Amino acid sequence: MPQYLLSLPHDTDESPTLETMDPAEAEAAMAAAGAFIEELMGSGVFRFAGGLHPPATAVTVDNTGAQLQRTEGPFVEAPEYLGGFWVIEVDDQDTAVDWAAKASKALESRVEVRALQEAPTDDTDA
Repeated sequence: MPQYLLSLPHDTDESPTLETMDPAEAEAAMAAAGAFIEELMGSGVFRFAGGLHPPATAVTVDNTGAQLQRTEGPFVEAPEYLGGFWVIEVDDQDTAVDWAAKASKALESRVEVRALQEAPTDDTDA
């Protein structure tokens, strides 16, 4: 069964985090996210999830040349960044989109849906 990434974009790296939000807003956001996660887990499609710190906390590592390069900061500068994600396992993209619609409503955010690549199968044994 295919797995899908439901990702939550943020508009800038200045977007509020739970630590910087008004406590009442943070509590409401956590309750909405919690209810959505409970529904995901209860359905059996949930695989794992994560929230990410802002891009300014990133470290980019490049060990493709003669010497290891370590750069503080994100790989690319962009007006949007990945703030968090869920990985779900469902029958098809339409079902993944249905779950993304629920997430979007609960978190009042856009949600991107992308399928994870599946390992190639060896059809010679069939």
